[in-house]
Amino acid sequence: MNTTRGAPSQPPMSPFTRLAVTHALMMAGDAAMVVALADSFFFSVELDAARTQVLMFLAISFAPFLFVAPLIGPLIDRIAGGRRLVIQTVAIARLVLLILMAQYIDGIVLFPLVFGSLVLQKTYVVSKSALVPSTVRSETELVEANSKLGLLSGITGAVAVIPAGILLKTVGPGGALVYGAILFGLSFASATKLPKEVVADHAAGEEESAQLHSSGLQVASLAMTVLRANVGFTFFHLAFWLRSQDKGTLLFGAAVGVSAVATMIGNAIAPRLRARMQEETMLSAALVVSAAGGIGLAALGGPVAGVLVAAVVNFVASIGRLSFESIVQRDAPGANQGRAFASFETRFQFAWAAAAFVAVAIRVPGEIGFLIVGVVAAATLVNLRVGTSRSRSGPKRRRRRRPSQGRGRSRRARRPPPRARGQRPPADRRPRPNS
Repeated sequence: MNTTRGAPSQPPMSPFTRLAVTHALMMAGDAAMVVALADSFFFSVELDAARTQVLMFLAISFAPFLFVAPLIGPLIDRIAGGRRLVIQTVAIARLVLLILMAQYIDGIVLFPLVFGSLVLQKTYVVSKSALVPSTVRSETELVEANSKLGLLSGITGAVAVIPAGILLKTVGPGGALVYGAILFGLSFASATKLPKEVVADHAAGEEESAQLHSSGLQVASLAMTVLRANVGFTFFHLAFWLRSQDKGTLLFGAAVGVSAVATMIGNAIAPRLRARMQEETMLSAALVVSAAGGIGLAALGGPVAGVLVAAVVNFVASIGRLSFESIVQRDAPGANQGRAFASFETRFQFAWAAAAFVAVAIRVPGEIGFLIVGVVAAATLVNLRVGTSRSRSGPKRRRRRRPSQGRGRSRRARRPPPRARGQRPPADRRPRPNS
C-alpha cells in the first residue's frame, strides 16, 4: 500500500483568525499614520489657523454621518458580503489617502486628508464590530474574541511604530506614510478572505426593535457613549494644548503611546473583571475611574497629567466596550447581534466626533479640559444612579396605590356568587308567602 501521498495539507484558517490578521494590519497602518503626522505640517502650522481648518473639516466629515449613519448597520448586514466589502473599501481608501498625505505633507490639503482618514477608521470599527459575531462558534466566545482583538491591536500598534519611527527620522514623514499605505494594502488583501454572508435577511421587526430599546441597553449605551466621547475630546484637546508646551510633539507622542498601552491593559483585564462582577458594575466603575482621574489630574495639572488623562480615558473605554458588548449579548438574545453592534457603534461615532468638535472649538487650559472629562463622567454616573433608583421604586408605588378590598371593589366583585342547581337562596332573599 502506498503511504507516500505527500505532506498533509494545513487546516484552513478560521474566520476569526482571518479577521484578526486583517485587524492587526489595519491597526498597524493607523499607528504608522500617527507617527508620520507627529513631525508634519499638522503640528507646524500656527495654532489659530490649525483650529480653523480642523473645525471646518470636522464639520465636513461629521455632516455626512447624520444622513448615512442610520443606513450603515442594516446595509452591511443585509448585503451579501457587505461587511467584507466595507472593510475592503476602507482599506483601499485609506491607502489612497496616505499616498496623498505623503504628497501634500507640507500643505493645507493635509487637513481634509487626515480627517477623512479618521472617519474611515471609525467606519471600519463599525464594520469590524458587526462582523465579529459571525466569526465565533457561539455567543459565549464573543467577549473573549473582542478582548483578543483589542490586545492584538495594542501589540501590533506598538510594533508598527518602530519602523515608522525609523522611516520618520531617516526618510521623513512621507516615508512613514508610504509604509502605512503598504500596511493598508496588505489589510485589503487579507480582507478579501473574510467570510461572505448575509446575517440579517430581513429588516428589524417590532420584537427586535423593542429589545434594542430596552432600559438596560439604553443605560449601558449612555455610559459607553460618554466614555467614547471622553476619548475623542481628550485626543483633540491634548493635540492642541500640548503643542503650546515645551517639547509638545514629544509629549503628544507619549500620550498616544501611553493610550495604546492603557487600551491593551484594559482589554487584557476586562474578561477577568467580568468573571468577578456584573457588566453594569464594570460600566459604573469605568465612569467612577474616569471621573476621579479627570478631576484629580486637573488638580495636579501639567503636561504629565495630560498624558495620564489620556491613559485613564482609554483604559476605562476599553473596559467599558467589552462590558457593553457583553450586555448586548445578554439582553438582546433575539436581536441580530451584528445589526445591534453596528447601530450602537454608529451612535458612539457621533459622540466621538461631536466631542472632538467641542475640544477644537473651545479654547481652555489643559487643566480645565481634564476637569471637563471628570465632571461629565461624574454627572453621567449620578444621572444613571438616579434613573435606576426611580425605575426600581416605580412598581412599588403602584402596588401601594392598589384599592383596598372594601371600598374600591368593582361591581363584578360585589355580585353574589352563583348558586348551584337545587341550592336554596339565603333567608333574606326567599319569597315571602302572601298574607
